[in-house]
Amino acid sequence: MIPLVLAVTTWSWYSDPLMNEIKFGLDTFGDVTVDDAGQPITSAQVIRNVVAQAVLADELGIYGFNVGEHHRADFAISAPDTVLAGIATVTKKIILGTGVTVLSSDDPVRVFQRFATLDALSNGRAEITAGRGSFIESFPLFGYDLGDYGILFEEKLDLLAQLLKEDAVTWQGRTRAPLNNQQVYPKTESGQIRLRVGVGGTPESVVRTARVGAQLALAIIGGAPERFSPFADLYRTSLKEFGHAPQPISIHSPGHIAETDQQAQEEYFPHYQTMHARIGAERGWGPLTPQQYLAEIVHGSLYVGSPETIAKKIVRAIQGVGAQRFDLKYASGTTPHSKLMKSIELYGTKVIPLAREILNS
Repeated sequence: MIPLVLAVTTWSWYSDPLMNEIKFGLDTFGDVTVDDAGQPITSAQVIRNVVAQAVLADELGIYGFNVGEHHRADFAISAPDTVLAGIATVTKKIILGTGVTVLSSDDPVRVFQRFATLDALSNGRAEITAGRGSFIESFPLFGYDLGDYGILFEEKLDLLAQLLKEDAVTWQGRTRAPLNNQQVYPKTESGQIRLRVGVGGTPESVVRTARVGAQLALAIIGGAPERFSPFADLYRTSLKEFGHAPQPISIHSPGHIAETDQQAQEEYFPHYQTMHARIGAERGWGPLTPQQYLAEIVHGSLYVGSPETIAKKIVRAIQGVGAQRFDLKYASGTTPHSKLMKSIELYGTKVIPLAREILNS
């Protein structure tokens, strides 16, 4: 176990050149939602809606759009790179990534090939966020042993990082056949695909991310974001120790935006509560009360409210962690497509400009 120093180091975010490049993105898992009448829609329609949501985000000038990977009935997207390829053909500028690619149960060679193809279709806009994932359904589905949970991700991340250098690879491990001076195709035009690693909050994961020189994507889904500051400090220190240049840090957190705080809270609660109850039944959580919901909004990492409220809350998180990017997980539970589109619109037209104004003041 790598010890985590809990003392928070003050992050001089004003003086760091990376902070001049604050970016704002969106995340979705493709939750199976209801329509405006409260009736469930098909997974096929959810996927088409996600494409429409990405198109709107691109039109609004939002930096990135990340699509998650799941293999269960409550999420429609099991092949995010395929959805992103569809999005690539109807968007122009937005960066297209995953949130996350479940690397433990995938083959790094195929991951590279699929994203190199996406990079070609999108004219260089592909980005990979590799992670373990928050569910385990992919392990039995693809024939992997949960007992190998740690070694699978460790080895596959190492191999993927080598493949992304786009040179001949010689690699050997326990989890797949070795490669001997192997070229993998297609190559990208730029010679590089962006790589982030999604981290939920262990020092081992932070150090692993730094070791391969990848960007750190912190999944902060509960509690005050400032409590992740020690992980950010550890990451920056580890990058230097491994001989890598500084890399940006991003925050991923859930939320919903409406014209007023009250409207946002009332719109989001029943859908968020449904999701919490469904997952909680599997994990032994108690029911979510309105008091707990409001407490997380006020004090934690649930970004639900008006544009003004959310902009201020995002700035506090960015400054508290020393991050250079914030990705709002705008879709949670059964929230209808129309509400998601409005939330994206407010994020792009009001929240991001307000946040930039505060950061630059």
